[in-house]
Amino acid sequence: MVIAVIDGMGGGLGVQLVTQLTSQLGQKADIIALGTNALATNNMVRAGAMRGATGENAVVVSIRKANIVVGPIGIIIPNSLMGEITPKIAEVIASCDAHKVLVPVNQSHFDIVGLESRPLVVSIKEAIARVTELVLGKTW
Repeated sequence: MVIAVIDGMGGGLGVQLVTQLTSQLGQKADIIALGTNALATNNMVRAGAMRGATGENAVVVSIRKANIVVGPIGIIIPNSLMGEITPKIAEVIASCDAHKVLVPVNQSHFDIVGLESRPLVVSIKEAIARVTELVLGKTW
């Protein structure tokens, strides 16, 4: 099973996701890092991703191989992550066949309503639990 962790900026959220997924799943999944910039990609690879690729074309090509996509909700919103998510990246991720596990993170140009406010670490923990269930064949 291929899990694509997608992040931009400094890759901080992606690093947390990769670290915890690697710890939780070990060799049961091939975790790849797809960064919108080299810093994010490098940080996720150093956190334990098996391999990484950077930029719009890397996301477009690599996303086809993913069974699960994990990242901040902004990865499906054009121009989010301070403009690092291009309309093409957002469309390709939103339209791909992979199951998406998105972490709710508010940004300056949009708000996510209807969710209780909670620490990011709690949302990350829930995302890891959901991905683990998907990989191990369990359902919610």
